[in-house]
Amino acid sequence: MVKLAFGSFGDSLSFGSLKAYLAEFISTLLFVFAGVGSAIAFNKLTSDGALEPAGLVAIAIAHAFGLFVGVSIAANISGGHLNPAVTLGLAIGGNITILTGIFYWIAQLLGSIVACFLLKFTTSGMAIPTHSVAASMTDLEGVVMEIIITFALVYTVYATAADPKKGSLGTIAPIAIGFIVGANILAAGPFSGGSMNPARSFGPAVATGDFSGNWVYWVGPLIGGGLAGLVYGDIFIGSYTALPASEDYA
Repeated sequence: MVKLAFGSFGDSLSFGSLKAYLAEFISTLLFVFAGVGSAIAFNKLTSDGALEPAGLVAIAIAHAFGLFVGVSIAANISGGHLNPAVTLGLAIGGNITILTGIFYWIAQLLGSIVACFLLKFTTSGMAIPTHSVAASMTDLEGVVMEIIITFALVYTVYATAADPKKGSLGTIAPIAIGFIVGANILAAGPFSGGSMNPARSFGPAVATGDFSGNWVYWVGPLIGGGLAGLVYGDIFIGSYTALPASEDYA
């Protein structure tokens, strides 16, 4: 069952919450800078900019590494979402209030936008690549692809970081989250672009002024993230029952 809670401005504007928003801003900025920057670097190193297998692998690895670091450095402050779809999925499971989630979204979007403008400045105005669905696909097919891969991402977040029975996973959670993003980019990059993250797609769109098809990277990831929150939160976490206090269990 959906556990959405609106929250209060007192909690959402507390000092701890403000630190969390700043952490989301910084971490998202660093992640997008690395991810988009890897695509710019690939375009600079190739004559025609056409995506090749080696380039796809390099970009996927850059995103995986960047997300691993971004989640790790923000985990103890904000939870390390770096993604509006992750925030929505966790809100559906009752892990964050709607109001605080909105501020997370703002921080994530601003981080992505600033990262793209910094890339534009530091690369002497090189083109910022935007996400788009392959010419051989329809936008609807792109949405479905983004739903599936974002479901996989947010499901992984729940399983490794938000499940109360996860135990002490240490750095395993950010590694797993980075790996699933890298794997999904390898699988979906040539088709839907492999975004899984509205903020990751929105920053380049703002920096270039090109919002064509950007809705795909909002609708798909938000549906996928929301479904993952419902499935893991309801079927798995929601089915946990407290054991008798006298029973010794691990």
